[in-house]
Amino acid sequence: MDVISTAEVSEGERFNFWREVNSKLWGIHNLRCDPHHESAFQAEVGIIELGSVQATLMTTMPHSVHQAPKRTRQADPEMLKLSCFVRGGGVVTQDGRRVEYRVGDLRLYDTSRPFGGEFAPNIPTSQLLHLRFPRSLLPLPARDLRKLDTVRIEGAKGVGALSSQFLLHLARHMHELSPPDAARLSTLTVDVLTVALAHTLDARSVVPPHTRRRALMAQIQAFIRQNLGDAHLTPDMIATAHHISLRYLHSLFHQDGHTVAGWIRQRRLEQCRRDLTEPRLCLRPINAIAARWGFSSPAHFSHVFRNAYGLSPRDFRQQRATAAQNKDASARQLRRT
Repeated sequence: MDVISTAEVSEGERFNFWREVNSKLWGIHNLRCDPHHESAFQAEVGIIELGSVQATLMTTMPHSVHQAPKRTRQADPEMLKLSCFVRGGGVVTQDGRRVEYRVGDLRLYDTSRPFGGEFAPNIPTSQLLHLRFPRSLLPLPARDLRKLDTVRIEGAKGVGALSSQFLLHLARHMHELSPPDAARLSTLTVDVLTVALAHTLDARSVVPPHTRRRALMAQIQAFIRQNLGDAHLTPDMIATAHHISLRYLHSLFHQDGHTVAGWIRQRRLEQCRRDLTEPRLCLRPINAIAARWGFSSPAHFSHVFRNAYGLSPRDFRQQRATAAQNKDASARQLRRT
């Protein structure tokens, strides 16, 4: 992921630098912030290409943006942008309507139409995920998509919540994505957006069955990741949350060569493995790490961990700690020489 930050320039030039970044990425020139904060303004944006989708994760102090009619006429009418607050919040004004957005809420808009926006002034730092993509990627009529320009798709309920979980997970792990991950997520991201927007438009019938299936799987997997720490996470709970039958849930995973329980267990093991290699958690008991990720039985956790990685959790942690110490010792030796 490429990162552009105001930390790259001197304090007095930071907000002007941020204006240039916005102009190049989104064609927005009119930015304002509190004059008292302008010289020490802080913001950064991470950029990654997911196939035809450009994902940008903006972390910023409060400021306002305004895209005037002259600028919007120069924008590409074939491009759409969807935004989702990962942290903080703000308001958007368009066509005389003022809509407030909170964490997880989604908003689709046409970059060739004027709008105004403001990050919540009472929140020191907000984070916003932008997805920019060609209109042609969505199998939905342009006239219908225009109806969504001033619509807030709530991230707290229904299909909006399921789509929101997927996008929030994407935002939190963008920095970890490898090129193959990015290529795979390109299709999944478009599928999830298609289903969410079609549901909002009550146009679900136009969405191809394979798109609905892939989007549902992406949403289910995001839901599981969000709830890994819940020891009571079961196939029944997952099926109920997604308004599908237990039989259909098992069928979805079977088509991908997995079982529901096996997929959950593997994700939990991955998180435990990561925590066991984390120096900051070296004093945390292994049982506490296991419980954090949904393993209620220490004996069961030790058994499945050994089967997956060939070592007990204790031996694995010790092996990684010794390797890290040896690496540090070698680095110190090189510095002396």
